Amino acid sequence: MVLSKRAIAVLTAGVLSVSGVAAMAADSMNFVSWGGSTQDAQKQAWATPFSKSSGIAVVQDGPTDYGKLKAMVESGNVQWDVVDVEADFALRAASEGLLEPLDFNVIKKDRLDPRFVSESGVGSFFFSFVLGYNEGKTGKNKPEDWAALFDTKTFPGKRALYKWPSPGVLELALLADGVAADKLYPLDLDRAFKKLDTIKKDIVWWGGGAQSQQLLASGEVSMGQFWNGRVFAVQQDGAPVGVSWKQNLVMSDFLVVPKGAKNKDAAMKFIAEATAAKGQADFSNLTAYAPVNLDSVQRLDSTLAPNLPTAYAKDQITLDFAYWAKNGSAIATRWNEWLVK
Repeated sequence: MVLSKRAIAVLTAGVLSVSGVAAMAADSMNFVSWGGSTQDAQKQAWATPFSKSSGIAVVQDGPTDYGKLKAMVESGNVQWDVVDVEADFALRAASEGLLEPLDFNVIKKDRLDPRFVSESGVGSFFFSFVLGYNEGKTGKNKPEDWAALFDTKTFPGKRALYKWPSPGVLELALLADGVAADKLYPLDLDRAFKKLDTIKKDIVWWGGGAQSQQLLASGEVSMGQFWNGRVFAVQQDGAPVGVSWKQNLVMSDFLVVPKGAKNKDAAMKFIAEATAAKGQADFSNLTAYAPVNLDSVQRLDSTLAPNLPTAYAKDQITLDFAYWAKNGSAIATRWNEWLVK
């Protein structure tokens, strides 16, 4: 089962936190992620094999904390070497001078999906926001796309939406309102919020994967926006849940190296192995997140592959990480004001 990395990050902070002294050793490096099953899988698929092949110990730390990363860089006391971050943060942090440029003589990017490659970050995995629905609530009518989310007459019941001001919710609102996928950006914020107003009283907000699963499986919501891995996990548990992959919205995490990392060379080697075909496939098979290496697809578990975004490329819309990196702060201000109206 794929657990929400955001929802459990705080709970795992004490378990994963380690002394910076260990990470400074010449024969070790520090890897930071979100905790829980995601980081467990990263350790199994990436860190352990890397340590065996290189002789470099990988010290686990976390959870990822953007404020802490920035403070480390600005103080010149960087304890982290490789950090798993969200794509829009990776681009914003690079523009603020917080990250090292990646060494693409070491990291082979020619077989990495170009959507998830930048000068200072490469994808660690990607996933989709999909339309999930409780079949007991929707009956014979099967919702096909995001427009169904706003059709409370045909599909009555509460709607589940991701509560954070990040890529996804505004885009799906615009798609439901008839905006073409290739015309989404720059986002028409007035139009998006006006569309969300039509179902605001019916929205149940979720902030973590476990919460979203409970809402969907229990029937507290009839449908909503979910991480694809979460819907898959609910289905595996036997819940009467369906999914529409039409207009699935792609998000990604990136691997980055903070500016001034003490073990930069080891960090580059680690990222190279983590993004290689085998490392990506091994991680995907453990988590149901999709690989960024194009050669990993053929290595995926045949029973898992149909439940990954890689199988639905023709129905896929990649969210604009660069747009959000530039405009996210301003959007967040408006988002938070709208929530309390």
